[in-house]
Amino acid sequence: QVKIPVIYKGAVVREPMRLDLLIGGKVIIEVKSVEMINAVHKAQLLTYLRLTNLKLGVVLNFGQARLIDGIARVANNL
Repeated sequence: QVKIPVIYKGAVVREPMRLDLLIGGKVIIEVKSVEMINAVHKAQLLTYLRLTNLKLGVVLNFGQARLIDGIARVANNL
């Protein structure tokens, strides 16, 4: 897990966020193990992207029978 400070208008507003994985400082990977990826999982990742000013994230769900079925790409203003 990677700790990312939450800063608004130059002030720290809460405890740091804990991202599952941050790849190359550019892509957030959110790891789940649920039956199905829901809209709330994508919304959570989109919030992380907006707070970090990053553009791309991926939800990886290990709860699917096949991993390929548990991948969802989330983009922030692309």
